[in-house]
Amino acid sequence: MSKTSSRKIEEIATSTLSKFEELKNRLREMRKVLVAFSGGVDSSFLLKVAADVLEENVLAVIASSETYPSKEREEAIKLAGRLNVRYTVIQTKELENPDFSSNPPERCYYCKSELFSKLKDIAKSEGIPYVLDGSNYEDSSDFRPGTKAAEELGVRSPLKEVGLIKDEIRQLSKSIDLPTWNKPSLACLSSRFPYFTEIEPESLKQVAQAEEYLKGLGFNQVRVRHHGQIARVEIDPQEFSRIMDENVREKITKNFKKFGFIYTALDLAGFRSGSMNEPLHMEKKK
Repeated sequence: MSKTSSRKIEEIATSTLSKFEELKNRLREMRKVLVAFSGGVDSSFLLKVAADVLEENVLAVIASSETYPSKEREEAIKLAGRLNVRYTVIQTKELENPDFSSNPPERCYYCKSELFSKLKDIAKSEGIPYVLDGSNYEDSSDFRPGTKAAEELGVRSPLKEVGLIKDEIRQLSKSIDLPTWNKPSLACLSSRFPYFTEIEPESLKQVAQAEEYLKGLGFNQVRVRHHGQIARVEIDPQEFSRIMDENVREKITKNFKKFGFIYTALDLAGFRSGSMNEPLHMEKKK
């Protein structure tokens, strides 16, 4: 470890470092693991630590589908190579499952059931006893049906098990020089649609194009929620003044129409993960 990394480690809270050590200990006990790798903050951190602890006894599996931006898949492949981790890319076909494409609140359960089943099969063929995902401790606080699929299929979530939250994972990622430490939060493109709105390839393409365009303009954390002819844009409130610039607004609305959106709306609540779950939470309060 470099002197710079050592200084970064020293600046991290003792409680966080304790969780970090516990994570490494748990991975050592597993001896050989398969990591579901998306290239996001959490799974990148898990893969890096697993590779440091277990060396060649780690396999990263990257899922490719229409619900996942191709650019993110390419970045995940590059990072796996940079970490010198053996990896493979698999295709998933969740859109072919009507239980998924009809977009019920349990949508993620069907997606994760397919993915984790394939990962278990790969692990079995490779003689790998553990399949891991990058869920962290905070993921328990939101509505995440995919967790049920993980539990049913025996997938482990070491970051969650040791109590690591997102901010701690970012701090630790920075301390070990992971380029993903400040990467914006990611989510499957299917999360951009109101529940019970059919998820179709063309609609997914619209969302992907719109979000990529906003990122190209320099907006960091973005979501484009698909409401038929309307695109509801979520960005960091600190960037509201920039998006309201007349030239920027004109560029966005003009290009969003090319992507298939007639109207473009700015969500004044700003970016927040899981905003499509808000109607579910309101229903529970009634």
